[in-house]
Parts: sequence; C-alpha cells; structure tokens
Amino acid sequence: MVLFLTGLLSFLALHSLRVFAPEWRQAKISAWGAQRFKGIYSLLSIATFVLLIWGYGQARLAPTLVWVPPAGLKHLAVLLTLPAFVLLIAAFVPNNHIKAKLKHPMVLATKLWALAHLLIGMWLHSIVLFAGFLVWAALDFRSARRRDEQPQSKPAQLLPTVIAVVVGIGAWAGFALYAHAKLIGVAPFGM
Repeated sequence: MVLFLTGLLSFLALHSLRVFAPEWRQAKISAWGAQRFKGIYSLLSIATFVLLIWGYGQARLAPTLVWVPPAGLKHLAVLLTLPAFVLLIAAFVPNNHIKAKLKHPMVLATKLWALAHLLIGMWLHSIVLFAGFLVWAALDFRSARRRDEQPQSKPAQLLPTVIAVVVGIGAWAGFALYAHAKLIGVAPFGM
C-alpha cells in the first residue's frame, strides 16, 4: 500500500502545481523555457503514473474489503461513465458547445469517472484511488474556474459538438464492453 500511496500522492501533487504552486510553476517555466518545462513535466508525469499503476497492482494483491455496494449502484456507475467519456472527448475537439459552456470538460470527466467508481469501490485501495482523484478534480476545477484563461477563439459549432458526443459514446461503448475487462480485469456489464 505504501508504493501505491506514494504513486498516487506524487501523481496528484505533480498535477496540482497549477492549483497550489502557480508562482513556482511560472518561475520554472520562465527559467527553463516552456519546452524544457513541458519535457520534464511529461517525464515526471509518466514516472509517477507508472509508480501509481504499479503500486495499485501491488495493493490489489492484498485487498482490504470495506463494504459491498448494492447492485443498483453498479448500473448508476456505468451510466455516469457515459457522460464522462463525452466530456473527455469534448476536451480535445475544438469549437464544440460542451467545451464552450463548461470550459474544463476533462476535469469534469475526471470528477464523474472518480465518483462513478467511488460508488462501487469495495476495496480500500480503490476507495483511496477514486476519492483521491475526486478531491483533486474538485480542487482543480475550482482553481481553473477562478483563473479561466482566454475565451475560446472561435464560436462553438454544431458539427464539432456532434463529433464529440458520437465519438464519446463510441469510446465509452468500446471501453465498457471490451477494453475495461481486458485492461482492468473487471467487466462493467458482467460479460
């Protein structure tokens, strides 16, 4: 569990620089240059993510059962992940209405994903993981809304919005029906 907690805390701390240490972050960007900062940040992100995944895998080997959620929560969790996928895709599709309205769809997707999984988290390690991401996403969203950088350059359009929704639904279906079981070892639909 120590390895897992180290990975989780280091990953979330690194991704909280903009929230809790914006001046330090900006000073490093100024001193190192944007490209060097992004390169170092990317390497550290990959390293802490690998540590998180490795630690989570180790924690799964000796699980501690906390509770058994009612069956209905599984259906709610699956349902909540659908808009999470649409929001995630909307973060990358330019000029869509979702991003124009919500401003930070990726962070909202993380909140929904974490909440959905927290509802059905039975094991201590999964509860810690999803609660950590939910708290981080809530703090990050609040911070992002306060600093809301520049407005969207082009007005939102219908076609990019439709693309975000359709691709999001398709990605959700592919992940829920196939990839989740293959990558995570849990089949959301029990297949």
